[in-house]
Amino acid sequence: MGLMTIFILAVGLGVDAFSVAISIGAESDKKSWGPILRLSVAFGLFQFAMPIIGWLAGLTVVEIIASFDHWIAFALLALVGGKMIWEGFEKESDKEKADQTRGWTLLILSIATSIDALAVGFSFSILKVPVVYPAIVIGIVCFFMTVMGMLFGKVLAGIFGKKVEIFGGIILIAIGIKILIDHGM
Repeated sequence: MGLMTIFILAVGLGVDAFSVAISIGAESDKKSWGPILRLSVAFGLFQFAMPIIGWLAGLTVVEIIASFDHWIAFALLALVGGKMIWEGFEKESDKEKADQTRGWTLLILSIATSIDALAVGFSFSILKVPVVYPAIVIGIVCFFMTVMGMLFGKVLAGIFGKKVEIFGGIILIAIGIKILIDHGM
């Protein structure tokens, strides 16, 4: 898997974190580095760790599903991408004004925005793709996307809104299709 594919995958995976960062950044009138770094580090670490966890889990079943593994990878990416597209069309709910960069809220947001990275890590193990390098790229890209979302939340929310999630979903589905094509369907 080349760097460009990994980068595009990382951007697709980072869209959930970016969207959450935009909404949190849009709620905040003054920007300080404490909340920005808390959210960015947490999201980046979870986006780094989840593919590795998924990859390790996938190692247990790789030999059993080797003949149709590319279809599983496609299905996982298509499901995650489809979910992101679906959520992109849902209406915004009222957000709580508490500091979402601390405590349980931060932990829950970190897990929720990185679940799709778990599925991607599982796909990596099925496809016998090494995971550490992609996981590092995914974590770093997510970190910077979160920083940008927090810093420019008000502006970006006005420009993109929920379209960011739809775009991320399309990217993940496109990567799934590329996997099928690479394996000769």
